[in-house]
Amino acid sequence: MSDLMLVTGATGSTGKAAVRELRQAGAQVRAFVHRDDARADALRDLGAEVMVGDLLDLAAVRAATRGVTAAYFVYPIRSGLVDATAYFAQAASEAGVKFIVNMSQISARSDAKSNAARQHWVCERMLDRSGIPVVHLRPTFFAQWLLYFGRGSGIASTGQIVLPFGEGRHAPIAGEDQGRLIAAILRDPAPHAGKTYPLYGSTEMNHHEIAAQVTTVLGKEISYIAQSIPDFKAQLESLHAPQHLVQHLCEVAQDYQDGIFAGTNDIIERVTGRPPLTVPEFVELHRAEFSA
Repeated sequence: MSDLMLVTGATGSTGKAAVRELRQAGAQVRAFVHRDDARADALRDLGAEVMVGDLLDLAAVRAATRGVTAAYFVYPIRSGLVDATAYFAQAASEAGVKFIVNMSQISARSDAKSNAARQHWVCERMLDRSGIPVVHLRPTFFAQWLLYFGRGSGIASTGQIVLPFGEGRHAPIAGEDQGRLIAAILRDPAPHAGKTYPLYGSTEMNHHEIAAQVTTVLGKEISYIAQSIPDFKAQLESLHAPQHLVQHLCEVAQDYQDGIFAGTNDIIERVTGRPPLTVPEFVELHRAEFSA
């Protein structure tokens, strides 16, 4: 029997891509999901074993890790990251898991003002001490930021990208590219043990340049409007976003303006053999989500 790979967050942008890549390579995959819905059915259609549970339920995590060789751990931006990481580390240790790919974030540091970013730094250290070899992934902002909160259709209908990122720069990285990387590491983990990888897309840009590239694909003039962080906060609160998420997003918006999310490297191409998606390629791939 082949090694069993566990992918948590398997209906998210990185998790579902990792499942797809692993299955295409013939790997045996257990997909851990929070809800049994159409997205879970899509994972079954790929040939993955689907297990439904919550990362804050130790018994469920123990069941998910049983018999697993290597695992991808990711937790959404919500309360409970430290507990979920502790449960996962304990369950993985009991199960004899041999390697963990941990999704962190580029703003993770001990003095981060974002509660979530600071917790990610603490959780990295927790996993380092688990006795299980681990690699930490620290992506810059996802290209999916162009889609979150229904933003894709809003961009198409209004002709505006409205975000609180000032004149800061980053190289947007698609969840699809991160999934390819995660799958590649799970299949051959040894070279990556003990590493921390900042992850970037193909080209560093400001949001005026991103808007220009979206314009090219959609054939409609798209402009970037630099929103103030207080206005962004008020918008999130009007949508009844959880306070934990609001606090994080507002603090990392300031980090972004301060250059924390900037940079480029060749990790995606070096490990997977293919360069990351450009912004035009990402928009074309998700064109349906940009329908006005």
